[in-house]
Amino acid sequence: MSPSGHTLSKDERLHGRKDISRLIAEGKFGGVQGLRCCVRPDNGLAYSRIMVSVPKKLFKRAVKRNLLKRRLRESYRLQKHLLKEGAGADIMLIYSSREVLTFSQIYSLVGQILEKIARAQQDKIQGTDERPC
Repeated sequence: MSPSGHTLSKDERLHGRKDISRLIAEGKFGGVQGLRCCVRPDNGLAYSRIMVSVPKKLFKRAVKRNLLKRRLRESYRLQKHLLKEGAGADIMLIYSSREVLTFSQIYSLVGQILEKIARAQQDKIQGTDERPC
């Protein structure tokens, strides 16, 4: 990890059919307006992994889908410090708004989701169980 900690390495990206299937089967779904998420709170690793998705059904043009995926990844990269260190989670962010949101709007939505996940991680440590997203 770089000194600033603001990187998103390949290890931090969720990939592989088996891991993604496990996330969908065992994860809990939730979200905020315009952004859905699926979280598997314990991935057995010391770090969290993320996957982003923008449905082709909502945005036919690959250019717009790629723009939104870049914004989602960048928002996560800048705010991943909100998650508890050492408690790895698998996270899938699914863009669900029909309009192209600005970076600041996406940043805010991703921040809300990460705060919910962080609260759920903290509650799990304290013994109370809350929905992670």
